[in-house]
Amino acid sequence: MTQNHFNVIVVGAGLSGIGAGYHLQKKCPNKSFVILEGRDNIGGTWDLFRYPGIRSDSDMNTMGFRFKPWMGIKSIADGASILSYLHETVKENDLDKKIHFNQWINEASWSSEDAQWTVHVEDKKTQELQDFTCDFLFLCGGYYNYKEGYTPQFAGREDFSGQIIHPQKWPDDLDYKNKEVVVIGSGATAVTIIPTMAEEAAHVTMLQRSPTYFLSAPDEDPIGNFLRKIISSKLTYKLVRWKNIRFQWWFFQKCRKFPKKVKEFLINQVREALGPNYDIDTHFTPKYNPWDQRLCLVPNGDFFNAINAGKASVITDHIDRFTKKGIKLKSGGEVKADLIVTATGLNLEVCNGIKLEVDNNEVDISKTMTYKGMMFSDVPNLVATFGYTNASWTLRADLTSEYVCRLINFMDKKGYANCCPRTEKYVEQDGDWLDFTSGYVKRSMHKFPRQGSRDPWRNTQNFPKDVLAIRWGNIDDKELKFTALEN
Repeated sequence: MTQNHFNVIVVGAGLSGIGAGYHLQKKCPNKSFVILEGRDNIGGTWDLFRYPGIRSDSDMNTMGFRFKPWMGIKSIADGASILSYLHETVKENDLDKKIHFNQWINEASWSSEDAQWTVHVEDKKTQELQDFTCDFLFLCGGYYNYKEGYTPQFAGREDFSGQIIHPQKWPDDLDYKNKEVVVIGSGATAVTIIPTMAEEAAHVTMLQRSPTYFLSAPDEDPIGNFLRKIISSKLTYKLVRWKNIRFQWWFFQKCRKFPKKVKEFLINQVREALGPNYDIDTHFTPKYNPWDQRLCLVPNGDFFNAINAGKASVITDHIDRFTKKGIKLKSGGEVKADLIVTATGLNLEVCNGIKLEVDNNEVDISKTMTYKGMMFSDVPNLVATFGYTNASWTLRADLTSEYVCRLINFMDKKGYANCCPRTEKYVEQDGDWLDFTSGYVKRSMHKFPRQGSRDPWRNTQNFPKDVLAIRWGNIDDKELKFTALEN
Protein backbone atom coordinates (compact mmCIF):
# COMPACT_ATOMS: atom_id res chain seq x y z
CA MET A 1 0.00 0.00 0.00
CA THR A 2 1.38 3.41 -0.99
CA GLN A 3 2.29 5.65 1.92
CA ASN A 4 0.49 8.97 1.69
CA HIS A 5 1.24 10.56 5.05
CA PHE A 6 4.70 11.78 6.10
CA ASN A 7 5.98 13.84 8.97
CA VAL A 8 7.74 16.09 6.45
CA ILE A 9 7.26 16.63 2.71
CA VAL A 10 10.24 18.23 0.99
CA VAL A 11 9.51 19.88 -2.36
CA GLY A 12 12.37 19.73 -4.87
CA ALA A 13 15.46 17.54 -5.32
CA GLY A 14 18.03 20.19 -6.20
CA LEU A 15 20.77 21.51 -3.94
CA SER A 16 18.32 22.64 -1.26
CA GLY A 17 16.11 19.53 -1.30
CA ILE A 18 19.01 17.09 -1.20
CA GLY A 19 20.54 19.01 1.69
CA ALA A 20 17.17 18.99 3.46
CA GLY A 21 16.91 15.21 3.01
CA TYR A 22 20.36 14.68 4.50
CA HIS A 23 19.64 16.82 7.56
CA LEU A 24 16.24 15.26 8.21
CA GLN A 25 17.69 11.77 7.96
CA LYS A 26 20.60 12.63 10.24
CA LYS A 27 18.97 14.85 12.85
CA CYS A 28 15.35 13.66 12.86
CA PRO A 29 15.86 9.89 12.39
CA ASN A 30 12.43 9.01 13.78
CA LYS A 31 10.57 11.26 11.36
CA SER A 32 9.29 10.02 8.00
CA PHE A 33 9.86 12.23 4.98
CA VAL A 34 9.64 12.19 1.20
CA ILE A 35 11.16 14.43 -1.45
CA LEU A 36 8.72 15.26 -4.25
CA GLU A 37 10.51 16.31 -7.44
CA GLY A 38 8.55 17.70 -10.39
CA ARG A 39 11.11 16.69 -12.99
CA ASP A 40 12.57 13.29 -13.86
CA ASN A 41 16.03 13.86 -12.42
CA ILE A 42 17.73 15.39 -9.40
CA GLY A 43 19.84 18.53 -9.57
CA GLY A 44 17.39 21.35 -10.14
CA THR A 45 19.26 24.17 -11.86
CA TRP A 46 22.23 21.93 -12.60
CA ASP A 47 20.11 19.46 -14.52
CA LEU A 48 17.75 21.98 -16.14
CA PHE A 49 20.34 24.27 -17.73
CA ARG A 50 22.27 22.71 -20.61
CA TYR A 51 23.77 25.75 -22.33
CA PRO A 52 27.47 25.79 -23.37
CA GLY A 53 29.89 26.43 -20.53
CA ILE A 54 27.32 26.09 -17.73
CA ARG A 55 29.21 26.47 -14.43
CA SER A 56 28.92 27.79 -10.90
CA ASP A 57 29.32 31.49 -10.28
CA SER A 58 30.19 30.82 -6.62
CA ASP A 59 33.17 28.81 -5.40
CA MET A 60 32.32 25.19 -4.62
CA ASN A 61 33.96 25.37 -1.20
CA THR A 62 31.00 27.52 -0.13
CA MET A 63 28.42 26.27 -2.62
CA GLY A 64 29.12 22.68 -1.64
CA PHE A 65 27.37 21.23 1.39
CA ARG A 66 28.81 21.78 4.85
CA PHE A 67 28.52 18.02 5.45
CA LYS A 68 30.11 16.86 2.18
CA PRO A 69 33.49 18.30 1.17
CA TRP A 70 33.98 19.35 -2.43
CA MET A 71 36.99 17.37 -3.66
CA GLY A 72 37.35 18.85 -7.13
CA ILE A 73 40.52 20.67 -8.15
CA LYS A 74 38.50 23.51 -9.64
CA SER A 75 36.61 25.68 -7.18
CA ILE A 76 34.59 27.19 -10.04
CA ALA A 77 33.08 24.00 -11.40
CA ASP A 78 31.24 23.04 -14.57
CA GLY A 79 27.61 21.94 -14.43
CA ALA A 80 28.35 18.27 -15.09
CA SER A 81 30.76 18.12 -12.13
CA ILE A 82 28.22 19.76 -9.83
CA LEU A 83 25.53 17.32 -10.96
CA SER A 84 27.92 14.42 -10.32
CA TYR A 85 28.56 15.80 -6.81
CA LEU A 86 24.82 15.84 -6.13
CA HIS A 87 24.39 12.28 -7.40
CA GLU A 88 27.22 11.20 -5.08
CA THR A 89 25.50 12.88 -2.15
CA VAL A 90 22.21 11.13 -2.89
CA LYS A 91 23.88 7.73 -3.31
CA GLU A 92 26.08 8.00 -0.21
CA ASN A 93 23.07 8.80 1.97
CA ASP A 94 20.52 6.45 0.35
CA LEU A 95 18.34 9.43 -0.47
CA ASP A 96 17.30 7.94 -3.82
CA LYS A 97 14.76 5.87 -1.86
CA LYS A 98 13.18 9.08 -0.60
CA ILE A 99 12.84 10.88 -3.94
CA HIS A 100 9.65 10.56 -6.02
CA PHE A 101 10.08 11.96 -9.53
CA ASN A 102 7.57 13.65 -11.86
CA GLN A 103 5.45 14.76 -8.90
CA TRP A 104 4.08 18.20 -9.69
CA ILE A 105 2.47 20.11 -6.84
CA ASN A 106 -0.23 22.60 -7.72
CA GLU A 107 -1.85 23.28 -4.35
CA ALA A 108 -1.30 22.71 -0.65
CA SER A 109 -3.85 23.35 2.08
CA TRP A 110 -3.46 23.52 5.86
CA SER A 111 -6.09 22.34 8.29
CA SER A 112 -5.80 23.63 11.84
CA GLU A 113 -8.32 21.04 12.97
CA ASP A 114 -6.15 18.18 11.70
CA ALA A 115 -2.83 20.02 12.23
CA GLN A 116 -1.54 18.92 8.83
CA TRP A 117 -1.00 19.93 5.24
CA THR A 118 -2.74 18.23 2.34
CA VAL A 119 -0.60 18.42 -0.79
CA HIS A 120 -2.32 17.96 -4.15
CA VAL A 121 0.06 16.23 -6.55
CA GLU A 122 -0.11 15.36 -10.24
CA ASP A 123 2.06 12.61 -11.69
CA LYS A 124 3.40 14.21 -14.87
CA LYS A 125 3.83 10.86 -16.61
CA THR A 126 0.47 9.29 -15.84
CA GLN A 127 -1.55 12.48 -15.15
CA GLU A 128 -2.80 10.69 -12.03
CA LEU A 129 -3.89 13.00 -9.21
CA GLN A 130 -3.02 12.08 -5.66
CA ASP A 131 -3.13 13.71 -2.23
CA PHE A 132 -0.30 13.47 0.29
CA THR A 133 -0.52 14.72 3.85
CA CYS A 134 2.24 15.89 6.17
CA ASP A 135 2.80 17.56 9.50
CA PHE A 136 5.41 19.93 8.07
CA LEU A 137 5.89 21.31 4.55
CA PHE A 138 9.45 22.21 3.49
CA LEU A 139 9.70 24.07 0.17
CA CYS A 140 13.10 23.59 -1.51
CA GLY A 141 12.22 24.08 -5.16
CA GLY A 142 14.31 27.18 -5.82
CA TYR A 143 13.28 30.71 -6.68
CA TYR A 144 12.38 30.75 -10.37
CA ASN A 145 9.88 29.28 -12.81
CA TYR A 146 11.34 26.15 -14.41
CA LYS A 147 8.83 26.16 -17.26
CA GLU A 148 9.65 29.54 -18.78
CA GLY A 149 12.50 32.02 -18.57
CA TYR A 150 11.98 35.74 -18.99
CA THR A 151 12.00 37.10 -22.54
CA PRO A 152 10.89 40.68 -23.33
CA GLN A 153 8.44 41.27 -26.18
CA PHE A 154 10.77 42.16 -29.04
CA ALA A 155 9.10 43.78 -32.03
CA GLY A 156 9.64 41.87 -35.29
CA ARG A 157 10.55 38.63 -33.56
CA GLU A 158 8.58 36.66 -36.16
CA ASP A 159 10.57 38.32 -38.97
CA PHE A 160 13.92 36.84 -37.91
CA SER A 161 14.93 33.98 -40.23
CA GLY A 162 17.31 32.27 -37.80
CA GLN A 163 16.85 30.53 -34.46
CA ILE A 164 15.99 32.29 -31.19
CA ILE A 165 17.02 30.36 -28.07
CA HIS A 166 16.51 31.08 -24.37
CA PRO A 167 19.27 29.48 -22.23
CA GLN A 168 16.64 27.82 -20.04
CA LYS A 169 15.50 25.75 -23.04
CA TRP A 170 18.76 24.93 -24.79
CA PRO A 171 18.39 22.27 -27.50
CA ASP A 172 20.78 19.31 -27.20
CA ASP A 173 21.50 19.35 -30.94
CA LEU A 174 21.99 23.10 -31.49
CA ASP A 175 24.67 23.73 -34.13
CA TYR A 176 26.30 27.16 -33.88
CA LYS A 177 29.60 26.33 -35.59
CA ASN A 178 30.74 29.15 -37.92
CA LYS A 179 27.56 31.13 -37.22
CA GLU A 180 27.11 34.75 -36.28
CA VAL A 181 25.64 34.72 -32.76
CA VAL A 182 24.10 37.57 -30.79
CA VAL A 183 23.64 37.09 -27.05
CA ILE A 184 21.18 39.58 -25.56
CA GLY A 185 22.07 40.32 -21.95
CA SER A 186 25.15 40.91 -19.81
CA GLY A 187 24.53 38.83 -16.69
CA ALA A 188 26.11 35.64 -15.42
CA THR A 189 24.49 33.46 -18.08
CA ALA A 190 25.66 35.66 -20.96
CA VAL A 191 29.29 35.86 -19.79
CA THR A 192 29.31 32.09 -19.31
CA ILE A 193 27.88 31.29 -22.74
CA ILE A 194 29.91 33.74 -24.80
CA PRO A 195 33.50 32.47 -24.33
CA THR A 196 32.40 28.85 -24.87
CA MET A 197 30.35 29.59 -27.99
CA ALA A 198 33.15 31.81 -29.31
CA GLU A 199 35.39 28.76 -29.65
CA GLU A 200 33.27 27.45 -32.56
CA ALA A 201 31.05 30.31 -33.71
CA ALA A 202 32.16 32.71 -36.42
CA HIS A 203 31.65 35.54 -33.94
CA VAL A 204 29.64 36.20 -30.78
CA THR A 205 28.25 39.64 -29.96
CA MET A 206 27.06 40.54 -26.48
CA LEU A 207 24.26 43.07 -26.89
CA GLN A 208 23.52 44.86 -23.63
CA ARG A 209 21.34 47.78 -22.60
CA SER A 210 23.70 48.72 -19.77
CA PRO A 211 27.01 47.44 -18.35
CA THR A 212 27.55 44.97 -15.53
CA TYR A 213 30.35 44.65 -12.99
CA PHE A 214 32.79 41.80 -13.66
CA LEU A 215 35.28 40.18 -11.34
CA SER A 216 38.03 38.10 -12.88
CA ALA A 217 39.43 35.28 -10.75
CA PRO A 218 41.15 31.90 -11.24
CA ASP A 219 38.89 28.83 -11.39
CA GLU A 220 41.21 27.01 -8.96
CA ASP A 221 41.96 27.90 -5.36
CA PRO A 222 45.77 27.71 -5.05
CA ILE A 223 45.68 27.82 -1.25
CA GLY A 224 43.16 24.99 -1.12
CA ASN A 225 45.06 22.86 -3.60
CA PHE A 226 48.29 23.38 -1.65
CA LEU A 227 46.70 22.54 1.71
CA ARG A 228 45.17 19.39 0.26
CA LYS A 229 48.70 18.07 -0.32
CA ILE A 230 49.80 18.44 3.29
CA ILE A 231 46.63 17.94 5.40
CA SER A 232 43.42 15.95 5.05
CA SER A 233 40.87 16.90 2.41
CA LYS A 234 38.12 17.32 5.02
CA LEU A 235 40.17 19.74 7.11
CA THR A 236 41.23 21.59 3.96
CA TYR A 237 37.59 21.95 2.96
CA LYS A 238 36.66 23.45 6.32
CA LEU A 239 39.59 25.88 6.31
CA VAL A 240 39.10 27.02 2.72
CA ARG A 241 35.35 27.21 3.19
CA TRP A 242 35.69 29.64 6.09
CA LYS A 243 38.46 31.56 4.33
CA ASN A 244 36.13 32.12 1.38
CA ILE A 245 33.11 32.90 3.56
CA ARG A 246 35.09 35.56 5.39
CA PHE A 247 36.43 36.98 2.14
CA GLN A 248 32.95 37.12 0.53
CA TRP A 249 31.54 38.95 3.53
CA TRP A 250 34.55 41.29 3.75
CA PHE A 251 34.26 42.15 0.05
CA PHE A 252 30.51 42.70 0.28
CA GLN A 253 31.01 45.08 3.22
CA LYS A 254 33.68 46.96 1.27
CA CYS A 255 31.20 47.35 -1.60
CA ARG A 256 28.62 48.81 0.77
CA LYS A 257 30.97 51.10 2.71
CA PHE A 258 33.37 52.18 -0.06
CA PRO A 259 31.46 51.79 -3.35
CA LYS A 260 33.59 54.29 -5.26
CA LYS A 261 36.85 52.53 -4.38
CA VAL A 262 35.50 49.08 -5.21
CA LYS A 263 34.02 50.39 -8.46
CA GLU A 264 37.42 51.80 -9.40
CA PHE A 265 39.09 48.48 -8.56
CA LEU A 266 36.66 46.42 -10.65
CA ILE A 267 36.77 48.72 -13.66
CA ASN A 268 40.57 48.94 -13.54
CA GLN A 269 40.68 45.15 -13.57
CA VAL A 270 38.66 45.15 -16.80
CA ARG A 271 40.82 47.93 -18.24
CA GLU A 272 43.94 45.90 -17.50
CA ALA A 273 42.41 42.85 -19.21
CA LEU A 274 41.23 44.68 -22.36
CA GLY A 275 43.86 47.39 -22.71
CA PRO A 276 43.83 51.20 -22.57
CA ASN A 277 42.24 51.66 -26.00
CA TYR A 278 39.04 49.76 -25.24
CA ASP A 279 35.95 51.88 -24.53
CA ILE A 280 35.57 50.83 -20.91
CA ASP A 281 33.38 53.82 -20.02
CA THR A 282 30.66 52.77 -22.47
CA HIS A 283 30.72 48.99 -22.14
CA PHE A 284 32.03 48.20 -18.63
CA THR A 285 31.11 51.11 -16.33
CA PRO A 286 27.73 50.53 -14.65
CA LYS A 287 25.65 53.42 -13.32
CA TYR A 288 24.83 51.58 -10.09
CA ASN A 289 27.17 50.66 -7.22
CA PRO A 290 28.84 47.25 -6.81
CA TRP A 291 26.56 44.64 -5.22
CA ASP A 292 23.41 46.65 -5.90
CA GLN A 293 23.23 43.81 -8.41
CA ARG A 294 25.12 40.53 -8.33
CA LEU A 295 28.69 40.65 -9.68
CA CYS A 296 29.53 38.46 -12.66
CA LEU A 297 32.49 36.15 -12.24
CA VAL A 298 34.92 35.72 -15.15
CA PRO A 299 37.02 32.58 -14.46
CA ASN A 300 40.59 32.95 -15.74
CA GLY A 301 39.47 36.02 -17.70
CA ASP A 302 37.89 33.79 -20.39
CA PHE A 303 35.32 36.39 -21.46
CA PHE A 304 38.01 39.06 -21.88
CA ASN A 305 40.26 36.60 -23.71
CA ALA A 306 37.49 35.97 -26.26
CA ILE A 307 37.18 39.72 -26.85
CA ASN A 308 40.95 40.16 -27.21
CA ALA A 309 41.07 37.28 -29.70
CA GLY A 310 38.44 38.99 -31.87
CA LYS A 311 36.01 36.11 -31.35
CA ALA A 312 33.59 38.18 -29.25
CA SER A 313 32.56 41.80 -28.98
CA VAL A 314 30.27 44.03 -26.92
CA ILE A 315 27.61 46.46 -28.12
CA THR A 316 25.84 48.74 -25.65
CA ASP A 317 22.57 49.95 -27.15
CA HIS A 318 18.80 49.43 -27.11
CA ILE A 319 16.91 47.10 -29.43
CA ASP A 320 14.49 48.71 -31.87
CA ARG A 321 13.28 45.48 -33.47
CA PHE A 322 14.31 42.12 -34.85
CA THR A 323 14.80 41.97 -38.60
CA LYS A 324 15.09 39.10 -41.06
CA LYS A 325 18.87 39.02 -40.73
CA GLY A 326 19.48 40.28 -37.22
CA ILE A 327 18.66 43.09 -34.81
CA LYS A 328 18.09 46.76 -35.60
CA LEU A 329 19.34 49.08 -32.88
CA LYS A 330 17.75 52.31 -31.73
CA SER A 331 20.95 54.12 -32.62
CA GLY A 332 20.26 53.17 -36.25
CA GLY A 333 22.75 50.35 -36.75
CA GLU A 334 22.00 46.67 -37.31
CA VAL A 335 23.70 43.60 -35.86
CA LYS A 336 23.75 40.61 -38.21
CA ALA A 337 22.89 37.25 -36.69
CA ASP A 338 22.25 33.64 -37.65
CA LEU A 339 21.34 32.77 -34.07
CA ILE A 340 20.00 34.94 -31.23
CA VAL A 341 20.34 33.87 -27.58
CA THR A 342 18.01 35.73 -25.23
CA ALA A 343 19.98 35.61 -21.95
CA THR A 344 17.42 38.01 -20.53
CA GLY A 345 16.83 36.45 -17.15
CA LEU A 346 14.45 34.40 -15.05
CA ASN A 347 10.86 34.62 -13.89
CA LEU A 348 10.98 34.52 -10.10
CA GLU A 349 8.47 32.50 -8.13
CA VAL A 350 7.54 32.53 -4.48
CA CYS A 351 6.83 29.23 -2.69
CA ASN A 352 7.58 27.30 -5.89
CA GLY A 353 4.43 28.65 -7.53
CA ILE A 354 2.25 26.50 -5.26
CA LYS A 355 -1.19 27.84 -4.35
CA LEU A 356 -1.37 27.81 -0.54
CA GLU A 357 -4.48 27.76 1.63
CA VAL A 358 -4.81 27.99 5.40
CA ASP A 359 -8.18 26.78 6.72
CA ASN A 360 -9.78 27.22 3.29
CA ASN A 361 -8.49 30.78 2.90
CA GLU A 362 -6.02 31.39 0.07
CA VAL A 363 -2.71 32.83 1.24
CA ASP A 364 -1.39 35.94 -0.49
CA ILE A 365 2.30 35.71 0.36
CA SER A 366 2.86 39.33 -0.71
CA LYS A 367 0.69 40.41 2.22
CA THR A 368 2.64 38.37 4.77
CA MET A 369 5.79 39.27 6.63
CA THR A 370 8.88 37.09 6.53
CA TYR A 371 10.07 35.38 9.73
CA LYS A 372 13.85 34.75 9.79
CA GLY A 373 13.74 34.92 5.99
CA MET A 374 12.17 31.45 5.77
CA MET A 375 8.66 31.44 7.28
CA PHE A 376 5.61 33.62 6.70
CA SER A 377 3.32 35.32 9.16
CA ASP A 378 0.11 33.37 9.85
CA VAL A 379 1.23 30.36 7.78
CA PRO A 380 1.76 27.33 10.07
CA ASN A 381 4.34 24.55 9.77
CA LEU A 382 5.87 25.75 6.52
CA VAL A 383 9.43 26.78 5.66
CA ALA A 384 10.67 27.97 2.26
CA THR A 385 14.38 27.94 1.40
CA PHE A 386 15.86 31.03 -0.19
CA GLY A 387 19.63 31.44 -0.46
CA TYR A 388 21.90 34.47 -0.44
CA THR A 389 22.29 37.07 -3.16
CA ASN A 390 25.67 38.18 -1.75
CA ALA A 391 27.13 34.71 -1.10
CA SER A 392 26.62 31.09 -2.09
CA TRP A 393 23.03 29.81 -2.12
CA THR A 394 23.91 26.66 -0.19
CA LEU A 395 25.19 28.52 2.86
CA ARG A 396 21.67 29.70 3.61
CA ALA A 397 20.04 26.46 2.42
CA ASP A 398 22.14 24.44 4.88
CA LEU A 399 21.27 26.79 7.74
CA THR A 400 17.58 26.58 6.86
CA SER A 401 17.67 22.76 6.92
CA GLU A 402 19.41 22.82 10.29
CA TYR A 403 16.75 25.14 11.64
CA VAL A 404 13.89 22.97 10.37
CA CYS A 405 15.38 19.95 12.15
CA ARG A 406 15.87 21.90 15.36
CA LEU A 407 12.30 23.19 15.13
CA ILE A 408 10.78 19.75 14.52
CA ASN A 409 12.75 18.20 17.39
CA PHE A 410 11.75 21.05 19.71
CA MET A 411 8.07 20.63 18.83
CA ASP A 412 8.33 16.87 19.29
CA LYS A 413 9.94 17.25 22.71
CA LYS A 414 7.31 19.75 23.87
CA GLY A 415 4.35 17.94 22.33
CA TYR A 416 3.46 20.77 19.97
CA ALA A 417 1.37 20.13 16.87
CA ASN A 418 2.11 23.34 15.02
CA CYS A 419 4.11 26.53 15.01
CA CYS A 420 3.07 29.76 13.37
CA PRO A 421 4.83 33.13 13.13
CA ARG A 422 2.58 35.92 14.45
CA THR A 423 3.51 39.57 14.08
CA GLU A 424 3.03 41.83 17.05
CA LYS A 425 1.28 45.16 16.56
CA TYR A 426 4.48 47.12 17.06
CA VAL A 427 6.23 45.41 14.12
CA GLU A 428 5.85 47.58 11.04
CA GLN A 429 6.49 46.63 7.43
CA ASP A 430 9.80 48.02 6.28
CA GLY A 431 10.69 47.54 2.65
CA ASP A 432 11.12 44.86 0.01
CA TRP A 433 12.16 41.34 0.87
CA LEU A 434 15.43 41.81 -1.08
CA ASP A 435 17.50 44.98 -1.30
CA PHE A 436 18.58 44.30 -4.86
CA THR A 437 18.14 46.29 -8.09
CA SER A 438 18.54 43.51 -10.69
CA GLY A 439 15.75 43.52 -13.27
CA TYR A 440 14.65 39.96 -12.57
CA VAL A 441 14.24 40.84 -8.89
CA LYS A 442 12.42 44.14 -9.42
CA ARG A 443 10.00 42.53 -11.87
CA SER A 444 8.84 40.05 -9.23
CA MET A 445 9.19 41.74 -5.82
CA HIS A 446 5.45 42.40 -5.69
CA LYS A 447 4.95 38.63 -5.27
CA PHE A 448 7.26 38.28 -2.27
CA PRO A 449 6.63 38.87 1.44
CA ARG A 450 7.51 42.10 3.18
CA GLN A 451 10.23 42.72 5.74
CA GLY A 452 9.58 43.94 9.24
CA SER A 453 11.16 46.85 11.04
CA ARG A 454 13.28 44.58 13.25
CA ASP A 455 14.51 41.03 13.73
CA PRO A 456 13.32 38.30 13.38
CA TRP A 457 11.09 39.87 10.72
CA ARG A 458 13.94 40.74 8.38
CA ASN A 459 15.59 38.84 5.55
CA THR A 460 19.08 39.86 6.60
CA GLN A 461 21.14 38.25 3.81
CA ASN A 462 23.89 38.22 6.44
CA PHE A 463 25.55 34.83 6.89
CA PRO A 464 27.59 35.57 10.06
CA LYS A 465 24.48 36.97 11.73
CA ASP A 466 22.34 34.07 10.51
CA VAL A 467 24.74 31.49 11.95
CA LEU A 468 24.14 32.95 15.41
CA ALA A 469 20.39 33.45 14.98
CA ILE A 470 19.49 30.28 13.08
CA ARG A 471 22.09 27.68 14.07
CA TRP A 472 22.46 28.72 17.72
CA GLY A 473 19.53 31.02 18.52
CA ASN A 474 16.55 30.03 20.65
CA ILE A 475 13.72 28.24 18.87
CA ASP A 476 11.14 29.36 21.42
CA ASP A 477 10.52 33.08 21.04
CA LYS A 478 7.43 35.18 21.63
CA GLU A 479 6.76 35.68 17.92
CA LEU A 480 6.70 32.02 16.93
CA LYS A 481 3.48 30.71 18.45
CA PHE A 482 3.19 27.02 19.31
CA THR A 483 0.06 24.94 19.80
CA ALA A 484 0.05 21.71 21.79
CA LEU A 485 -1.41 18.46 20.62
CA GLU A 486 -4.98 17.95 21.79
CA ASN A 487 -5.71 14.82 23.81
